[in-house]
Parts: sequence; structure tokens; C-alpha cells
Amino acid sequence: MILADKIMNERKKNGWSQEELAEKLAVSRQSISKWEGAQAIPDIQKIIKMAELFGVSTDYLLKDDMEPETTNPSSDTLAADGSSTSFVRVSLEEANEFLDLEEKMVPRLANTVSLCIFAPALLLFLIAVSEVPGFPAGTTLMTGIGVIGLLLLIAVAVFFFIIDGAKMKRFEYLESSPIETLYGVTGMVKERKKATEQAHVTMIALGVILCILSVIPLIIVSFLSAPDYLILLMVSVLLLFVCGGVNLLVRACSMNGAYDKLLQEGDYSITEKKRSPMVSAISSIYWVLMVAIYLGWSFLTNDWGRSWILWPVAGVAFGIVMTITRVISDSKNR
Repeated sequence: MILADKIMNERKKNGWSQEELAEKLAVSRQSISKWEGAQAIPDIQKIIKMAELFGVSTDYLLKDDMEPETTNPSSDTLAADGSSTSFVRVSLEEANEFLDLEEKMVPRLANTVSLCIFAPALLLFLIAVSEVPGFPAGTTLMTGIGVIGLLLLIAVAVFFFIIDGAKMKRFEYLESSPIETLYGVTGMVKERKKATEQAHVTMIALGVILCILSVIPLIIVSFLSAPDYLILLMVSVLLLFVCGGVNLLVRACSMNGAYDKLLQEGDYSITEKKRSPMVSAISSIYWVLMVAIYLGWSFLTNDWGRSWILWPVAGVAFGIVMTITRVISDSKNR
């Protein structure tokens, strides 16, 4: 198969018109037409760009006797150190199915995470209301209702985490195993990522802004020497702001993460995947421990109004723990 036929076949596999391919390569449609008609040959820079867009090698495009590889579930590649690395091959159909499922699941994931943040906000709100002078219900009763509500909301969140996790389980290999994308996958993923890039940047910006602004109500009441119940109310407002901000961040970052899994970029590069088992284990243990400390502290002291401070401290400490984990993992992989 000659270069002209390969360009035409790969373009059609990706579902692009000559105009669309020309736009991606910054050339005219007439140039594409001439290449596909074997009336002209693209320069080496355009061939390299096409190989990247099509997700194929330049050798495949340039060598007439090199035919498309047959599809196998996995392949072995010899690494620079002489070790053999097994790659799982991902077809265009599998990649589209994965991204379509992610687009359906991500909104619910974002809402479920927000539910976990809303749960303590509800508890603090009920405690604060109970301390308002003249409120008919006592603090003990409202705290009990708030704790029950918190546990119910967390239970609902855990239920959806488990259900959605089971649906995505068959794609777990994208997070932990090196992959080799078949023809058309890379181009398709980059197209879908580009189409949503501006929306995701906007979501991330708004999410960060909401998290920053969340502390303003608490700062205001602290300067006014407000009563404790008003401070608790502002803490619950703070958590509501964070709830909205995190919702937007999860939506944007989760989809970007899905694209990165297929492109093997960022946290899902081959290097990062080698660290994955240790990082995942440490991360799971860490957050389970934090939840246990939070609930133990809160129930033993009955000081729900202050125990929430554990979460921002845990968030900062988590970054340090993960950095140390990556350093240890890198030293073991050398």
C-alpha cells in the first residue's frame, strides 16, 4: 500500500473530511487531495504530524511494504534496560466506549463527592441552629439528628461509589497497565479533549474561585466577635462553597484524567503507572485513617464544631505523604 492510500485510509478511519485534515495540518484541502491522489508528496514535517494525528508510526506511512498490524490483546516491547514491558492494546471502539461511559459517570461522581462535603455542613448547621437563643430543640437532639443525617448521606455516597466503581472496573487496566492505542485512537482522543478543553478550563477556574471565596464569611464573623452559633453557621456556608467548587473541579479533572489515561500523559504516563500500586495503597490507608480519626475525635469530644479542621490539615499533609511515597517508589524502581 502506497503513502497516498494510507493517508486516505487513516483519514477515513478517524471520520475526517479532507477539509478537516487540512485544517489540522495547516495546509489547503487541495494539498490533501493531491497527496491522496499520489500527485504530490508531503514534506517530512507533515508526515510526522500525520503519524501523530493518526496514531501510527512514520515507518508505516513511508514504507509501502509495511501493512497495518493485526490486532492482538497485548504485545511485548523491549525497554531500554533490556526488560520486557507488556502493553495492552486499545481499539478505537474500546476507547470511545470508555469515554462515553466516563461522560455519563463523571456528573454522578461529582455529585457524590459533593454529598460527602455537604454531610458535615448539614451537621454543623443543625448544631448552630440549636444554639440560637429561643430555639425550641436542644443541642443534644439536633446533634443527634445531624450525626444520623451525616451517616445516611455518607452511606448513600458510598453506595454510589461502589456501584459506579463496579461499572468502570473493566477499564481499570488503563490506570495501571501500559497501553498501546491502535490506529485512530490518539487522534480521536485529542479531538474530544480539544472540544471540551475550554469548558473544563472554565470549570477549574470557577471551582478554584469558589474554594478561595469560601473563607470570606468566616473571616467576616471572626472580625465581628460573633457568637459561636454564628461562627458555626459560617463554617457550614464555607463547606457549601467548597461543595460547589469541588463539584466543578471533579467534573473537569475526571474527564481530563480519562483523556490522559488513553494518551498516557500526566498521572497516567508509563512512569507514573509503575508507581501506581504503592501510591494507591498508601492513599487508601491514609484517607481511611483520617476518617477514623475524625469520627473518633468528634464522638469522644462531641466537638463537631472544631473537628472539621482535620480535613484541611489532612489535605495539606496528603501532598507531603504522596511526595514521600513517590520518592520511595522511584528509588525502588531504579
